[in-house]
Amino acid sequence: MSSTSGSGYTDPNFPNPHGPHDSRLVIYGYTPTFSLCILAIILFFFATLFHTFQTFRYRTWFFIPVPLACVMETVGYIARALSSQKDPYSIIYFVVQYFFIVVAPVFLSASLYVCMSRLIRAATVEGWEAGSQTESLFRPRRILWFFITSDVVCTIAQITGAALIGSQESKQASPTTANDILLAGLAVQSFTFLIFLTLLIAFQLSLNQNSRFGWRWNQPFFTVLGLSSLLVFIRTLFRLAETSQGVFGYLSSHEVYFGCLEFAPVVVAVLLLATWHPGKWLHNGKPKVGNDLRLEDGPSLNPTR
Repeated sequence: MSSTSGSGYTDPNFPNPHGPHDSRLVIYGYTPTFSLCILAIILFFFATLFHTFQTFRYRTWFFIPVPLACVMETVGYIARALSSQKDPYSIIYFVVQYFFIVVAPVFLSASLYVCMSRLIRAATVEGWEAGSQTESLFRPRRILWFFITSDVVCTIAQITGAALIGSQESKQASPTTANDILLAGLAVQSFTFLIFLTLLIAFQLSLNQNSRFGWRWNQPFFTVLGLSSLLVFIRTLFRLAETSQGVFGYLSSHEVYFGCLEFAPVVVAVLLLATWHPGKWLHNGKPKVGNDLRLEDGPSLNPTR
């Protein structure tokens, strides 16, 4: 059996090699499950291929961050697999997997922001109005810069906190300050993503209440956009709750929560977006032709046949 206590975790199946880059404890709070790592590597690898193919097929260059996110997830789970099989005490493996698995959803979120901004631009061209009190909140460029900048800053804070936790553990020092930095980044990220979800819901409700927008604004992609955003938000809330318990808290020391609330939401969101790829609904084209509205450097509301 593994040895777990309130002060940390050790695995008797992996005697600590006490190398220069090894922590005195397994920072994960458990030894990562190899089968989960392999499943993740396979799914994200094929998702990378599928998304890359569709990006070139539909020329949806704004969606390039999603295959990049899949690549990062693959690399992150490779690092976890190395922890599982070679050295779970390795600080390098821990920081590498944390960096890639934490940063990857930021790229996914960026593409979700772009999709929403393009939908708003298309709706505006068709006559949609946000209303005088909320018009400034629905400016496409402002949405992109605000949420992407927020994600970048928050992610830097999270990576810094994770790296400091590894460093403090290797020195047998308290990781409390490092964990607080990590927690602050996650708290702000969760709040800003909640704002994004609120705007997305408000936008969709506004369209539904406007008789000028017919079936084209109730296609599967809009549902997928909402579901994918919700899944990313669930994953962010899990990370927030996990970090709030501190290093070796209950959530962080039980891998089942990582599997269900980190791995599963992200991989499902990626696969949903691969199946209902925005290239089928949002693509570059010419100005209005007949009843098919296409924007120069903007979205078309009809699916690509």
